[in-house]
Amino acid sequence: MHLDRLGFYSARARLGQWVMERLVHAPLEPILHPSRFRLVWIGLFTLLGHLLFTLIWGRWIPQPYENLAVRLLMAFLALIYLCPSILKDPGSALSRWLFSLATWIQLPCFFTWMYLMNGGNAVWLASMVAMVLIYFHVTDWRLASVGLLCGALAGWALAEVATGGSLSVAEPATGAVVLSFAGVMGLLLGFSSANLRRVRLINTLSTMGVMAHELRTPLATVNLLADVLRNLARSGVSDGTPQRLEDLASRLQHLVRSMNRQIDTQISNAQLLRLPRDQARIDAAALVNEVVRDYPYRSDRERDCVCVQIQQDFQFQGSPALFGQVLSNLLKNALHALASAPQAPAPGSLRIDVGLHQGLGRIAVSDDGVGIPYAHQHRIFEPFYSTQTGVGSGLGLSFCKNVVESAQGSLSLLAEPGLGAVFLIDLPLAPLSPDNASA
Repeated sequence: MHLDRLGFYSARARLGQWVMERLVHAPLEPILHPSRFRLVWIGLFTLLGHLLFTLIWGRWIPQPYENLAVRLLMAFLALIYLCPSILKDPGSALSRWLFSLATWIQLPCFFTWMYLMNGGNAVWLASMVAMVLIYFHVTDWRLASVGLLCGALAGWALAEVATGGSLSVAEPATGAVVLSFAGVMGLLLGFSSANLRRVRLINTLSTMGVMAHELRTPLATVNLLADVLRNLARSGVSDGTPQRLEDLASRLQHLVRSMNRQIDTQISNAQLLRLPRDQARIDAAALVNEVVRDYPYRSDRERDCVCVQIQQDFQFQGSPALFGQVLSNLLKNALHALASAPQAPAPGSLRIDVGLHQGLGRIAVSDDGVGIPYAHQHRIFEPFYSTQTGVGSGLGLSFCKNVVESAQGSLSLLAEPGLGAVFLIDLPLAPLSPDNASA
């Protein structure tokens, strides 16, 4: 009995927390995805739609009730969406209020009025269903829920006044069932959309946090190097000082390159679905050697453990900058796996092979690190999924896969727990240039 009561109170507390987070404290979004283009599209669609349906319901398919004056008023209200003050700053408080008011009048209030004035016929019952879904599509689901209720009451009151209290609706029970179903579906869609936006926001903030964490270490090193330079300046110049300054300058440049590489990678990771599709002929061997040469290793031991083997060079088409980041990501993951292994990395512990396989160009990145557990291997390329607890954003391999597939290639994994991992990049060969073809 005590356990049942404890479970009840625990469930009630979780429900209360959920209500506070999702209903009370979650920010309202009167304009979903606010942008100038979206508002212009909504305004033009609404303006032209009212004028078009005036002709359709008034002339082509006449309805029991169609009022030109009301239609023109609704078309005039659509101009609010095109108001310069709203288009200039869709996120301002004035824009949100004007948008919410215009949308409330245009959708639940007007559509309910027309539905009742037309006796709840099939045409306006279908229009009401479409209105409900549109309302949940353009505004916050909480505002849409309250707006539907208030708009329905306002439309009903106006229709009562207009008809002198003699409203008559055909098949009211059928209409109530259909509209209730549309309301529930709209509520579910709106709530699901809000959850998706919330998850995306959390993931974006997580990526920003990872980026800040990744940059903190090199910045701390830069600060230490600044202290060393300051001490050298205070102690005076000695015979070895110029060489030491040269070494420190090289280390600073190395750190700056590392930070820029990290920034570029995180920016590209944040744009997984908007990668540039520039196509250039890339020499695989040259690309691999350049990435291995310029990679910001943390120590000479890391640099020495990397071995490049060019079995056969090939050319493929893609973005050199993006494929350079792909190899840098794979190199970084392999070095992390080696650092987590019980044995110290030795020369050849990390291998990058370039060659051909079954008519495709192949770049294989192999390491003798800790490997990847079988339970994680099928999810390794999912966005925001990481096997490194507390480290990384989980976007690196998703980014790599997206870039490789944008070049019509494939990225696959072969791994054994405790025995290392191999990432295979298979790419279609670039067609021969006219000079090579003629030769």
